[in-house]
Amino acid sequence: MLAASAVADRIRFHLDEQMPRALAHALRQREMDVTTARDAGLIGARDDEHLAFALRERRALITLDDDFLALNARGAAHAGIIYLPHGQRWNLSALADELELIHEVLTPDEIAQIVTYLPVNR
Repeated sequence: MLAASAVADRIRFHLDEQMPRALAHALRQREMDVTTARDAGLIGARDDEHLAFALRERRALITLDDDFLALNARGAAHAGIIYLPHGQRWNLSALADELELIHEVLTPDEIAQIVTYLPVNR
């Protein structure tokens, strides 16, 4: 079991509404803290509202939506954006593996204001 301080230093995730709920389930099975747009009451919300929620909650946002890249380019504050290029084929298990690696290796401070591209096509 991890010490409380180690758990506090783990990245938490937020999935925007384009991400499948199956991904949230897969991450939760791996004992990662993840919210969805539905959990947060953000279905139909603007992108900047998702980003503000994720920042407030210190959650890295996982998305297929390149509008978040534009928000980042304009200097919007965020707790990290994990971007999967839209239209790319990806395997749910491989994606969960990649996110688990990020979860295990990086801290919330290390991913804040960073855009991470995940070209998962295994």
